[in-house]
Amino acid sequence: MSTDLRKGSHTVSRLTCHVVWVTKYRYKVLKGDVQKRCRELLIQICEAEGIEILKGVVSSDHVHMHIEYAPKQNVSTILKSLKGRTSRKLQMEFPKLRERYWGQHFWASGYGVWSTGNITDEMVNDYLEHHRKKEGDDNSNFILD
Repeated sequence: MSTDLRKGSHTVSRLTCHVVWVTKYRYKVLKGDVQKRCRELLIQICEAEGIEILKGVVSSDHVHMHIEYAPKQNVSTILKSLKGRTSRKLQMEFPKLRERYWGQHFWASGYGVWSTGNITDEMVNDYLEHHRKKEGDDNSNFILD
């Protein structure tokens, strides 16, 4: 896993998350060539959007990805792009999928997402505690809690 920070003109970040989404009705259609093509499409989309895949798995009925993304991006838009583009391309390239998913809805609605990272809540709280105004300190810090 990369520990390099993303650096923009005004930002330094490392935003990562674990996302999961499933096929509609949990049909096990991601097998063989469909599974291989889905993997290729996900890699292409992520490269085009500047998203780094840290790890990922395309199972027979769902996808798991651990990704890193830029602060200007948001998870909702990323998933919309990944699910929408793969659905369209897979159904175009594999006519049997179009027959099974007659409404052109290949993926189930929704997804799961969990933030990940290299610091813990405890580390953030310790850092903030260090910056609280101490007695005799002339810095004026405004404490929020």
